[in-house]
Amino acid sequence: MSKENVEKLLLAGGSDKILRAKYNAIETKEKFVEEAAVDGYEFTVSELDVFLKDEDLDFESSGNPRTRQIWLR
Repeated sequence: MSKENVEKLLLAGGSDKILRAKYNAIETKEKFVEEAAVDGYEFTVSELDVFLKDEDLDFESSGNPRTRQIWLR
């Protein structure tokens, strides 16, 4: 269930620029997970880490405005 929630969020962010910008601005994984829970996506930092590792994605952000290469399309 949690892996599905990570995937749902990353898919939603891949197609919604406003959602993606909101999450790109978050600095830490802990805050990212907290905000995801507020938006109805329940998962833990560990579950996020496993998903990112399995999909060979990196949480780090770069650029101005800040962006991450985690968003699925």
